[in-house]
Amino acid sequence: TEQKYAELYSPNHRSQTEDIDLKCTSYKYLVCNKPIYSQSYPSRQLPVLINETFFKCSVSNKSFSQKSTLNTHLLVHSNEKHFQCSVCNKSFSRKSNLNTHLVVHSNEKHFKCSVCNKSFSRKSNLNEHLVVHSNEKHFKCSVCNKSFSRKSTLNTHLLVHSNEKHFQCSVCNKSFSRKSNLNTHLVVHSNEKHFKCSVCNKSFSRKSNLNTHLVVHSNEKHFKCSVCNKSFSRKSTLNEHLLVHSNEKHFKCSVCNKSFSRKSNLNTHLVVHSNEKHFKCSVCNKSFSRKSYLNEHLVVHSNEKHFKCSVCNKSFSRKSNLNEHLVVHSNEKHFKCSVCNKSFSWKSTLNTHLLVHSNEKHFKCSVCNKSFSNKSNLNQHLLLHSNEKHFKCSICNKSFSQKSYLNKHLLVHSNEKHFKCSVCNKSFSQKSTLNKHLLVHTNEKHFKCSVCNKSFSQKSHLNTHLLRHNDKDMYV
Repeated sequence: TEQKYAELYSPNHRSQTEDIDLKCTSYKYLVCNKPIYSQSYPSRQLPVLINETFFKCSVSNKSFSQKSTLNTHLLVHSNEKHFQCSVCNKSFSRKSNLNTHLVVHSNEKHFKCSVCNKSFSRKSNLNEHLVVHSNEKHFKCSVCNKSFSRKSTLNTHLLVHSNEKHFQCSVCNKSFSRKSNLNTHLVVHSNEKHFKCSVCNKSFSRKSNLNTHLVVHSNEKHFKCSVCNKSFSRKSTLNEHLLVHSNEKHFKCSVCNKSFSRKSNLNTHLVVHSNEKHFKCSVCNKSFSRKSYLNEHLVVHSNEKHFKCSVCNKSFSRKSNLNEHLVVHSNEKHFKCSVCNKSFSWKSTLNTHLLVHSNEKHFKCSVCNKSFSNKSNLNQHLLLHSNEKHFKCSICNKSFSQKSYLNKHLLVHSNEKHFKCSVCNKSFSQKSTLNKHLLVHTNEKHFKCSVCNKSFSQKSHLNTHLLRHNDKDMYV
């Protein structure tokens, strides 16, 4: 081509060239009317002829019309980044890329979506966004056939199939397949919570967590269990719930081998073995291993009783206490003692009862050295030494050191006698009184007088009898 160009404008071909159109493109030359001069034709204006594919990249074979453009392109292959952002120190291989990046720090968004009015700082971002409104998904995953509207989204998705995790956290060494996931994770270590709930002012480190939290205030439950029709506001909560129906328990405690269907339940359980109690009550300084226990305890100080029994209208500060109370009305006793076959309506009561058979008394009174198998019994006993009587009868103003004593006493005023003797049909207001009475029919006399060896079926009768000996001593 260059040879033909030389021949065309040589002195020998002057007569022929005078008739040729200077804008001829038969040789695929670009024509501009910029004057150039040679020794043969010092004053003649010639067409500048530039080959379009003259400057070729030796790495990628990409061609450029200008050498300066090729030089700019070569920076891509060199990995040299000489253009640094003065705000965040991020570096770029081209100045044009730096200029594009600087828009991020300016917060200027000149490119507006004509559909939803959302604004963007870059035109390229607007173009990417517009695909959302078109519903066109041209980029298909070759592994699972899932389609995406953007190639960048497809590339990000492909990492799921590769299982490669190149982005490692410098704090805890946890690895991620995406840099965006690593950036999201790093917020956990920073303790910064910039996302605040406008309803309850609770703060979150991630926007996604805030969005999840906002569902709590909306009361919308779109995720329904196909087994029991229970609805949930979050899909993750539904997934956790489904484990209840599967009976699968994959999470095992390494200390006691107890298994759990959820990892969160295992983590909560592990606190039992650690004996760590980080949650302290600000009122009485009592400490708890779980925050949920502290929250339950705080209700004790508030005196609020929102949970009401539908049978007897008795109110409770905790739902768990109401549930325990409801068993009283059902008369169901599912927990049976393996030693004496006695049945109980609560497992906690059965556990307390089993201590009777063990004869172990680990709880000792610091005042009189009396030992007890239950801590609750020790606490009740200590009230005897304190002489404190906080439980007052609203009818006769009589005070008691224990609430159970007050409850028994109240039966005196009610005239209700639910405990009937199966032998003589006599009724009693208290079960303990019935048990005492039954000794009359059995002729069992366990209470013996230490003075005259006379025996009695009830301790009260022995006490009455002992007064007679005291009276005799007085008149001797």
